[in-house]
Amino acid sequence: MANDDSDLLMISGLKHFQFCRRRWALVHIEQLWEENVLTLEGHYMHERVHDDSFTEARGAVLLSRGMPVRSQRLKITGVCDMVELYKDEDGVPIQGRSGRWRLYPVEYKLGQPDVQGADALQLCAQAMCLEEMFVTDIPEAALYYGKIKRRQRIMLTDELRQKVKDSVAEMHQLMIKGYTPKAKMGKACKNCSLEEICQPRLTKQVSASEYNRRAFHEEDGQ
Repeated sequence: MANDDSDLLMISGLKHFQFCRRRWALVHIEQLWEENVLTLEGHYMHERVHDDSFTEARGAVLLSRGMPVRSQRLKITGVCDMVELYKDEDGVPIQGRSGRWRLYPVEYKLGQPDVQGADALQLCAQAMCLEEMFVTDIPEAALYYGKIKRRQRIMLTDELRQKVKDSVAEMHQLMIKGYTPKAKMGKACKNCSLEEICQPRLTKQVSASEYNRRAFHEEDGQ
């Protein structure tokens, strides 16, 4: 019997969620999205990395790009930018390859290291999916930042893993309720691609879809 993916949340949503819970809800619950320069540049970078049919061998290392991952325990799914596979006697078997391999996920980001920890949260969720899929342990992974052109090692600690679990659980609860959190004005709002849709300066809270519906009817009545 095929797995039902209807209740799986996108791993990429963890970054939105950490950045702003309302932003996550606007994208993933209300299905609203607006592009800006930053998001377009980010998409371009990921397009250069992703190729789900491509595995490159560099000596004893395999580079698997655009690997789909999922976790039935956490009910999340997504795509790893890159999974590096190193020959290791303590690793796991990989279909179509001889020997055993150790998995090392790498996530590519456009800008500079993230002080809020959203990138590490997303990366840890990917690793937790890989651990479940391959029945293995992944203690470490990496983030590559285009702005500084180097990697940042991320230790996948128990604390980080628990934060992933807690965040995903809260996301599922909001999704089930269909609830969009209230806006909280902050410095990051000016760079958010959803600022016009979100309307964080509104004191009276309504859903973005309801706000847009009212605005449409007001214009239609003129």
